[in-house]
Amino acid sequence: MSEKTVRLTMAQALVRYLCNQYTVIDGERVPLFAGLFGIFGHGNVTCLSEALEQVQDRLPTWRGQNEQSMALAAVGFAKAKLRRQIMIAASSVGPGATNMITAAGVAHANRLPVLLLAGDIYVNRLPDPVLQQVEHFGVPSTTVNDGFRCVSRFWDRIVHPAQILSSLPQAITTMLDPATCGPAFIGLPQDIQEIAYDYPESFFAERTWTIPRPRPSHDEVAAAVALLRTAKRPLIISGGGVRYSGANATLSEFALRRGIPMTETIAGKGAVVHDHPAYVGAMGIEGTEAARELAETADVIIAVGTRMQDFTTGSWTTFSRDATFLNINAARFDATKHFAVPVVGDALECLTEIDAALGDWTCDAARMKRAQTLYADWNRMLDEGQAPTNAAVPTYAQVIGVVNKMARPEDTMVTAAGGLPGETAKNWRVKSPHTYDLEFGFSCMGYEIAGGWGHAMAKAGNGVPIVMVGDGSYMMMNSDIYSTVLTGHKMIVVVCDNGGFGVINRLQTNMGVPGFNNLLKDSRVLDKANVPHVDFAAHARAMGAEARHCDSLADLEAAMEWAQGTDRTTVLTIASDAHAWTPGGAGWYVGAPEVNDRESIRAARAGQEAFRAKQRRGV
Repeated sequence: MSEKTVRLTMAQALVRYLCNQYTVIDGERVPLFAGLFGIFGHGNVTCLSEALEQVQDRLPTWRGQNEQSMALAAVGFAKAKLRRQIMIAASSVGPGATNMITAAGVAHANRLPVLLLAGDIYVNRLPDPVLQQVEHFGVPSTTVNDGFRCVSRFWDRIVHPAQILSSLPQAITTMLDPATCGPAFIGLPQDIQEIAYDYPESFFAERTWTIPRPRPSHDEVAAAVALLRTAKRPLIISGGGVRYSGANATLSEFALRRGIPMTETIAGKGAVVHDHPAYVGAMGIEGTEAARELAETADVIIAVGTRMQDFTTGSWTTFSRDATFLNINAARFDATKHFAVPVVGDALECLTEIDAALGDWTCDAARMKRAQTLYADWNRMLDEGQAPTNAAVPTYAQVIGVVNKMARPEDTMVTAAGGLPGETAKNWRVKSPHTYDLEFGFSCMGYEIAGGWGHAMAKAGNGVPIVMVGDGSYMMMNSDIYSTVLTGHKMIVVVCDNGGFGVINRLQTNMGVPGFNNLLKDSRVLDKANVPHVDFAAHARAMGAEARHCDSLADLEAAMEWAQGTDRTTVLTIASDAHAWTPGGAGWYVGAPEVNDRESIRAARAGQEAFRAKQRRGV
């Protein structure tokens, strides 16, 4: 009996397959691929766009302004959906494709699912060299799309139309597996997109995918329980995996019941609210003093769903060399770092089984009492730092305090690289779970506004993304303000203008180098006495947004109230102090010249050497 087939071009078959994939979110069956961000060029407009145009009611295509930013919007969407639903980013060949490599790096470092589709050169090579093709003399099959290999969890190039029969399901499996989650890249050569093939009809049957919840081995649970029963001064570090697993309530209840203080990584911030009774603030370089002291005195660190990036570990100086790690992670690669006692599996399943096996063990009540005292001291310091003063230019802490005060519980704060990561990690008080997105896995300047667009799509009216961005990142990538005006996805953008790259200037000067090429006043400009000022509010209005410049904290508070009531993306701008920073947090391993005649640099080098002496070296 012959198998039923349908004759389609490769591009048509790819799109039809994607349209028939589903998932379940909160009991509702929804498309696995919620839509596609696309910019068309000769590498995808004649075939892929032909297929997409026919299904725009099922798989909406959103026109991007820049390939990098539209893929970053897909990253923001994946974060907002807690990795349960995926957006596609499609580009042409050549520079359109390479523009997406940075966004792929963001998705890869943050373990987030994004499907990237890029045009590619002709497999038959008959018209070579073609427009936008780079030629490798000894390896003619190499194209710019090979650049995605190092920033993709799944990579393929379709050189025969039948290959999508295996490639597409494998790409989805990779993106949905918590242990391998990340971007999937598929290159689409222009001549293969047009080729027709007799595809099995069964390939296009609707499929509902579920995200696996692997359970831990009994032996690993037993080892974890044995370790915890020896703990005198334990500490929980909650990572992004806790949020993506939906384990935040389970972990917070575990912390309270067992009397263990709880801190969060940058990716994990937002699993619990700011005033949770076991919570002591963010962990690491951008963390609280309460978390730092508790980490330094901990004998057992329970790290759940985190890859233990250097900003979490203080470059591995924050913990005692005698401390033991219990790493709970879906990926064995992460679970076994630093000779930890590993528990490999889904965070929710692992915590549930460990808790059930732990019996009546609890930590000495003095540990939690000390944690709460330290955290109360920290919050008093925040209150003092956020209080208005007579200073001509407000600090980041003061600006964040006003924006945080005016944010509704359902609004999500979105930011990324620069000074705002540390300042929001310390100063932003989360009001509802999953309302904080700081992209710091890749520390990508330019994510903020693009990521906000993705959040606005994902929230669909349930709160508004509040994007906080520095003037440096705004200048790098701002065109998705226009995208949100076009599409009706409202966000509030707060531009903190500190006159350049303020936080990297801080690092530079703290390491003994005079301010150079970071702040605008220290750059090579025509007239240093009259550095041109960008009117960010006027610029935003030119893209169709509402906008207002604020001269004071009182202006900002009034503008935030106004912005909540506007009918479109609204941009608020305010000057911010480039030299005032919230204290606290762990140290950081950075380069320091071994040889230099400047005393300030020699002192910085000596400080680094003393700091590095505290490092745990792999164990």
